Amino acid sequence: MSFAEPLYLWLLIGPAALLAAFAWQLMRRRADARRLRHERRLPVEERHPLLGDLAFWLAVAVASACCILALARPVARISTLRSASADIVILQDGSASMHVTDVAPNRWQRSVRFLREFGEALSWRGDRVALAIFAYHAAPQVRLTKDPNALFFFIDHLGGHPPFPIEDNPTWNTNIETGVSWGLQLVETDEKLFGKTNNPKAFVVISDGQAWSGTVARALADARARDVTVYAVGVGTTAGGIIPDPLGRPAIHARLDRQSLAEIARAGGGQYFELDRQPDAFVAARIISSIRRRIPATRVEATNEELYWRLLFAAAVVLCLGTFAVRRRVELSWLAGAALVALVVAVTAMR
Repeated sequence: MSFAEPLYLWLLIGPAALLAAFAWQLMRRRADARRLRHERRLPVEERHPLLGDLAFWLAVAVASACCILALARPVARISTLRSASADIVILQDGSASMHVTDVAPNRWQRSVRFLREFGEALSWRGDRVALAIFAYHAAPQVRLTKDPNALFFFIDHLGGHPPFPIEDNPTWNTNIETGVSWGLQLVETDEKLFGKTNNPKAFVVISDGQAWSGTVARALADARARDVTVYAVGVGTTAGGIIPDPLGRPAIHARLDRQSLAEIARAGGGQYFELDRQPDAFVAARIISSIRRRIPATRVEATNEELYWRLLFAAAVVLCLGTFAVRRRVELSWLAGAALVALVVAVTAMR
């Protein structure tokens, strides 16, 4: 503890003198009580309170000391343990190929089921999660949040099909580069609004794959330059299936591009996983544990906290409690006069 105005501390001589006088009067009171017990003979045992009226003067001394300490502007240095958490951005593929039914009921609904399993595997003790859906363009759903209800709300309302209409041509293009770029923009925006953190950052790309290209490589290089790890989760089968098209365009056969997704995970510094090869809970736990291994060790942060108002409040409480010990009319009149003066001073200050 330190004091911004230590010159006021010499005033503590006054409360110290009051405490010394209180101790002297208390000793005299106890001596008188012992003497009366030996000299007086009564049919009923006479009881003498330990402090009696002296309790009020003890309260005055303590309250005065608290007020003087408050004038000295004490500042407490508090050390707290801070442990970083993880920032995870989920990038969910919503392109036309996610309508393929080579996994039941289709790739999209299979991905949504994994999303819920992933959300339930998180501890939500400081961890933040964001969600975006991408095809040729990215559509953000949830910003980085610590609230699990926000994530599960969007998962429950994603529906049986991706939000991008299959009739639109851009829906037929899987653009992982756009998803990764959006994730980086989200991290940058969060840092501008709330400041930088030591939380390790990771992208989890859930997709059936995209042919490797230079644009994807550049996006992953940007992610690695900003210390963002990219994990890839494949959905679908290598046998694949036909993408349903209500407009009757030429049939397109979509397969799981395992090699490209594995390359994305390798270039992003993460790992590649595949749904239905291992239980969803196992895949989610592996990804989360891998991310959390990058969390820095617990650190100690020191903060300064002023105790001015706390000491004034303590003085008021102690003085109010001390008034219950007042019995003599003289002391009651002094107390009423002091309360009146305090009321006048408060009203004058408010004006």
